[in-house]
Amino acid sequence: MKLNPMLPKHRLILLRHAKSAWPDGVADRERPLADRGRKAASAIGTYMVREKLIPDLALVSPAHRAQETWKLVRRAFSKKLSEREAADIYEVPAERILDVIRAVEPGIHTLLIVGHNPGMENAASLIVADGDADAVTRIREKFPTAGLAVIDLDLNGWDEFAVGTGYLERFITPRSLG
Repeated sequence: MKLNPMLPKHRLILLRHAKSAWPDGVADRERPLADRGRKAASAIGTYMVREKLIPDLALVSPAHRAQETWKLVRRAFSKKLSEREAADIYEVPAERILDVIRAVEPGIHTLLIVGHNPGMENAASLIVADGDADAVTRIREKFPTAGLAVIDLDLNGWDEFAVGTGYLERFITPRSLG
């Protein structure tokens, strides 16, 4: 699937929260990042800046580990980025994440979602129809913590977003960054 250069190109970036800790007596929604997760989130932020993966809007799960991941990623950027907490992406199936994407306002061309598995992995599998074969296989096998999927779409607006319309431009994991 090749992108049509005549249509405005939209980009969806899916970021799974970084590795979290499991402290005793802490509710799932309040779990913080582990040290390894903090390092990975910072590395992903640096990578995003270097690769000019700059979101027009970040929708972030309200879970502490997702908020902390985004805070560390956001630090790498020199400019303020538009962000919103999105309760509708915490512990929901992939189809609900797709509904959230469809509701994004016009004018947003690069959308970042910081969320959780299995929703992120399943959403990526539903969205991606083509791309680097190795990356497509890897994303369908496992979407690890701090994994970053960059998906290009031919859309006039997010309301046109549908299953099987994405081109996986790249899939990055902290491990692949070295």
